[in-house]
Amino acid sequence: MKPVFRHADGVWPNTLALAVTVLGWPLGIGLLGQSHWALNVLGVLLVTLTLTWSAYFIHEFAHQAIFRTPEANERWGKFMSWINGSCYASFADLRRKHMRHHVERADVITFDLQGFLRRHALVRKVVLALEWLHIPAVEFVMRGFVVALPFMGERKKEARSRVILVALVRLTAWALLAWWSLKAVALYALSYLLFVHLLRFADCFQHTYDAYPILDESPIPQDKLRDRAYEQANTYTDVVGIDAKWLNLLWLNFGFHNAHHERPVAPWYQLPRLHRELYPEGNAQVVTVGELLRAYHRHRVTRVLASDYGQVLPPGTPGRADGFVGAVGVSFLTAV
Repeated sequence: MKPVFRHADGVWPNTLALAVTVLGWPLGIGLLGQSHWALNVLGVLLVTLTLTWSAYFIHEFAHQAIFRTPEANERWGKFMSWINGSCYASFADLRRKHMRHHVERADVITFDLQGFLRRHALVRKVVLALEWLHIPAVEFVMRGFVVALPFMGERKKEARSRVILVALVRLTAWALLAWWSLKAVALYALSYLLFVHLLRFADCFQHTYDAYPILDESPIPQDKLRDRAYEQANTYTDVVGIDAKWLNLLWLNFGFHNAHHERPVAPWYQLPRLHRELYPEGNAQVVTVGELLRAYHRHRVTRVLASDYGQVLPPGTPGRADGFVGAVGVSFLTAV
C-alpha cells in the first residue's frame, strides 16, 4: 500500500492537526450558540484557531507538502477553502499566484489597492477610519475584489457561475446559522475578525520585498538581482520565540519563514527544527511577535498607502522593529 502522506514522519502530526481543524470548526460553531459565556469564549477561540489552521493548510497544500499526490493536496486545499471562505477563488489560482511569490521573490498582488484608494477619496477615508479602529478593512476590500473580478471583464468570466453558486451556498449557511442563533452569527463574525488579524499580522512582517499589482501573468520588472541571498535578507522569521513551541503553533509554524523560503516543501511541523539547523542563534532575521506588536499598532493606518515596508534594525537595538511598517493586503487567500 502506497503511503498517503508525502513525508514518513508526517502521519501523526498531520492527522492530529487536520482532525482538530475539520472537527474543531463545527464544534466551535456549536459552542458559539450556547447560553453559558464560558462556552462562548471557548467557541470563539476554537473557531479562530481552526479558521487560521485551515488557511495555513491551504498554504501547505499549495506547496504539496502534506500528501504524496498533487491530487490529494488539491482536494484538501479546496476543502479548507470552504472552511475559511477563500473558495470564491479556485485553488489553482491561489497556488499559481503564491508560486510567483517564491519564484520571482516579490509580493505579486492581485489588486492595485493603493491606486484604487487614491482614486476614490470617500472609500479611502472609510478604509483608513476602519483601519484606525483595528478593523481590517483592506483585507475585506481584497476579498470583495476576488468576488467581483469575474464580473468586471472577460478575463475571468468563466468563473461567474462558480462565484454565484459559492455565494448561494455560503449565504444559505449564514441564514441557517442566524435562524439557529443570532448570537452565534455575531460571535462567528468576531472569530473571523480575529482570524484575519492573525493572518495579516504574520503576512505583515515576513518580507521587505517589492510589491507589484499584476493581475495577469506579466513578469515583474527585472530592475535588481533577486537571488537567494536577496530572498533571505528580505525575509523575516516572525515567531513568538524560537522555543515557544505551542504558541508558534497558533500560526502552524508559519512564522519560521526564512526556513520555509529556504525549503518550501518542508512541512509545517519540521520548520522549527529546520530553522535551528539552518541559522545560528541570534540570527538577525528573527523578529519576535513581542517586538512587532507596537509596529503593528503604530503603522496600522500609514501602511495602507506606504510606499515601502520600512526597515528592521540590528538585534539588540532598542525598538529595532519600530520602523518596520510592514505589508498589507498580501494574503495568499486573496491571490487570483
